[in-house]
Amino acid sequence: MKPAIGLEMQGITHHFGTLRVVDDVSLSIAPGELVCLLGPSGCGKTTTLRIAAGLESPGSGTVTLNGTLVSGNGIHLPPERRHVGFLFQDYALFPHLRVLGNVEFGVESLAPAQRKARAMEMLEQVGMADYAGAWPHQLSGGQQQRVALARALAPAPALMLLDEPFSGLDKRLRDQIRDETLQVLKRNKVATLMVTHDPEEAMFMADRVAVMRQGKVVQFDRPETLYNAPADPFVAAFFGEVNQWTVRAQGGTAHTALGDFAVPHDGEVEVLARPEALRLVDDGAIVGRVLAARPLGAVSLLHLRLADKWDVRARLACRTLPAEGEIVRLAVDPTQVFLYPRT
Repeated sequence: MKPAIGLEMQGITHHFGTLRVVDDVSLSIAPGELVCLLGPSGCGKTTTLRIAAGLESPGSGTVTLNGTLVSGNGIHLPPERRHVGFLFQDYALFPHLRVLGNVEFGVESLAPAQRKARAMEMLEQVGMADYAGAWPHQLSGGQQQRVALARALAPAPALMLLDEPFSGLDKRLRDQIRDETLQVLKRNKVATLMVTHDPEEAMFMADRVAVMRQGKVVQFDRPETLYNAPADPFVAAFFGEVNQWTVRAQGGTAHTALGDFAVPHDGEVEVLARPEALRLVDDGAIVGRVLAARPLGAVSLLHLRLADKWDVRARLACRTLPAEGEIVRLAVDPTQVFLYPRT
């Protein structure tokens, strides 16, 4: 049996004037799955979300929602006919309505008793039932976000769209609200498309991540695959700090500060190594001199110079830091070193 698809976008292209902001984007989201659009500002992720919502009409391509064509081939259903829920950074709660009224607004087509019951059910799910009689201005940012989520989910939408919904919260609260939001979305088994520029947030929230650059999806895969098998230097560097050099490969081997690596081609090669690829060992084959050592809590950051010319950063789980100027030996995890032909 073919798996159910909540949202399917095929060959989506969109222009603003002569600028192509979305370039042949295709993705699908199953019911209960959360997909993140991840990339730097201006890469086309928010425009892609707006096309899924019906707020923009694609120049070419199709959008299908639960098997129904909603954009493309001369068809364009407006947002109100797509049965889509929205959750944005500013929450957009109605200041003249109490919490219960805000959530009831999403299901105003129901009879009054059913409307209240559904609103209270959703407030219970997000832990805000005790605040049903409160005004929005009496709530914290995190509480307002929970109410906005309850309102968006109350009509049982076919698709939830999240546009940087946690960026207005401080870090500690953001981590908590992200976790709570993810649990509620999974419990309701709704297909969800989320936009973020934060790779850590994407890895935490998403079942799959579409990394975008200049309007294109560069790689669309599970978070662990993006981190451990990035398609190109852009993806590798986007998921955290990297040490990066250019070397010349000869005879199928690239000689680097971290050892020799087999490559399928000769010529210039870009080498990217994550700081966590290095670890201190007594008998390590790599010798380095400590330039600086800084504790960061659970890990420490070391600035090292290898072979008197290669500067690298290493993130290590060590309690006792080497002193500045000390000579240390290191081993490397080759799975966290990536080599690409220079283009």
